[in-house]
Amino acid sequence: MKVIINMGRRVLRNIDPSLDLSKHLKTLDQLPRPWDVSLLFGRQAPLEVEVGSGKGLFLRNAAAARPDADFLGIEIAAKYARFAAAMLAKRNLHNALVVQADALRVFADLPDASLQAVHVYFPDPWWKKRHKKRRVMRESFIRDVERTLSFGGTLHFWTDVEEYFHVTLELIAECTGLHGPLDAPEAPAEHDMDYRTHFERRIRQLNEQVYRAEYLKQ
Repeated sequence: MKVIINMGRRVLRNIDPSLDLSKHLKTLDQLPRPWDVSLLFGRQAPLEVEVGSGKGLFLRNAAAARPDADFLGIEIAAKYARFAAAMLAKRNLHNALVVQADALRVFADLPDASLQAVHVYFPDPWWKKRHKKRRVMRESFIRDVERTLSFGGTLHFWTDVEEYFHVTLELIAECTGLHGPLDAPEAPAEHDMDYRTHFERRIRQLNEQVYRAEYLKQ
């Protein structure tokens, strides 16, 4: 029997009050309408979106490793969105920013074929049966993911909840034409922070299973 471990969010470090977050933190109302990525990043480049950015480990590592691409993180919790934005500003990463908003509302406004990749790592499983309708990996969102991905674009979905994983894979197969699931092997960590997210780090250090899948839009 799998033991459910309380993986609640930890207390955040204080943010340097001198940091200018204006280029790294946006609200839903501050996103351009009609959509124009050049108004956010000052250029046209492949755009990847992370849903549920938390403390922003993926955003800052990906932005630093791939300066040729832009990264938009979506985080509904204001204090986490602010923290993730501060970490980007601290490192002068101008190809990534965080929008504090509901991901479903952001995706509803994104134009067709505008994204190179969508990353959904360890979304809230909403354990109680009556709350499962709140899960982000629902039909309307998954259809928006397929619509907004460009041809050759990818969806990356990871969770530590086996039931959520299989239900989501069944839903993707039923309501989209995305190709997959493709294998996403677990890579050994080369150092203490060599993980996709802080949550993955905690899960793997507890020797818990991470379920991973990748999909391709053809």
